[in-house]
Amino acid sequence: MTLAIVIPVFIALTASIVFFPKITIGKISVGTYWIVALIGAAALICFKCVPVESVFAAFGEDTAVNPVKILTLFFAMTFLSVFLDETGFFAFLASRAVERAGKGQIRLFFTLYFLAAFLTVFTSNDIVVLTLTPIVCVFCKHARINPTPYLVGEFAAANTWSMALIIGNPTNIYLATSAGITYGEYFSVMALPTLFAGAAEILLVFLVFFKTLKKPLEPQIEKKRLQDVPGVIIGLTHLLLCLLILAVSGYVGIEMYLVSALGALSLFVCASAAAIIRKSGYKSIIATFKRLPYQLIPFVLSMFVVVVAIERQGIADDLAKKLIKGETVFSFGAASYLSANLINNIPMSMLFSSLCKGVVGAEGLKAVYASIIGSNIGAFLTPVGALAGIMFTDICKRNGADYGFKKFIGYGALISVPTLAAALAALCAVL
Repeated sequence: MTLAIVIPVFIALTASIVFFPKITIGKISVGTYWIVALIGAAALICFKCVPVESVFAAFGEDTAVNPVKILTLFFAMTFLSVFLDETGFFAFLASRAVERAGKGQIRLFFTLYFLAAFLTVFTSNDIVVLTLTPIVCVFCKHARINPTPYLVGEFAAANTWSMALIIGNPTNIYLATSAGITYGEYFSVMALPTLFAGAAEILLVFLVFFKTLKKPLEPQIEKKRLQDVPGVIIGLTHLLLCLLILAVSGYVGIEMYLVSALGALSLFVCASAAAIIRKSGYKSIIATFKRLPYQLIPFVLSMFVVVVAIERQGIADDLAKKLIKGETVFSFGAASYLSANLINNIPMSMLFSSLCKGVVGAEGLKAVYASIIGSNIGAFLTPVGALAGIMFTDICKRNGADYGFKKFIGYGALISVPTLAAALAALCAVL
């Protein structure tokens, strides 16, 4: 019965992402992916594939894999990043980067790529996609240049450099915390694979679009100024302090979700106090709360129920045994990369966290890190690979950029496969 429910859920999830990602009711747009997941979880509970007691017990467990802790960590870090974006800080950086690029497309390409990479490392891939994609679309439209090289470079950078830190992607958080990997341990392993992947990726993108990028441009730049300097100072200070404390949290025994939650709470208090003192209102704070991805809550919790059902049937153990027959890094890396594009990288990460538990010793760590690489790089093979891909294609469409499903897959396959190979090869060297 479990498989009879789980398989249609995964098929329906993929179909919803590809064909009807949103339902619009009046002025409200609702994502269909979490509705499919919620129906699937409800069906599993109704048919007693998963006891309700087991679900609630799992939600209350004092373990790293507790989905409530993972969601707290993700939402708190997202709050810090989105608030900083609402102050205009990221738009300011982007406008200065474009201004300094001059009239050369090659220089502009590298500037925007490294800006996307830099911001991704310290925020997350979703924030970069939401922030930079409309800026790239609008700029290329006014400058009358082909936006494709910049869109490919930005999206690839956002989903490659997101591997560097544990907070760069929800999939990193889930897989790493479920394996008990600390912030510092994670970075010490993933730094080299990220560098190798980034180097391979930018070289590929540059070679593919070299002829296009040789053409000159006459940029029409809308200069951005920091409208909310106090807000930028407050937001940037909290983000940097939070990153610093996260880096040492594993050594002092503080859980990461507590660090991020306290950081977000402190930011809210400080920003609210500043708004009262300045009599400037709560515009940035309200806008930040409105932009938080609340639909991820039912999605993650529902997919957690699905994974618990799979574990109870022993399916995860059987899959793990098949994967470890090959070379662990490349078998788990390739499997996670492909699986992300079948069921999206968030449920894929939940499933693979269970698979990795079936691999003992040092091979288990290899499996976890390889799955993290696959979950990130798999995001730019197809739009199904990650929620960031869905948002990216939607933003491109709304801004008149020609970057549809076929183009996404075409450039995604060309760039992501060598990038994945480079990252996994570097991981083998580290582990």
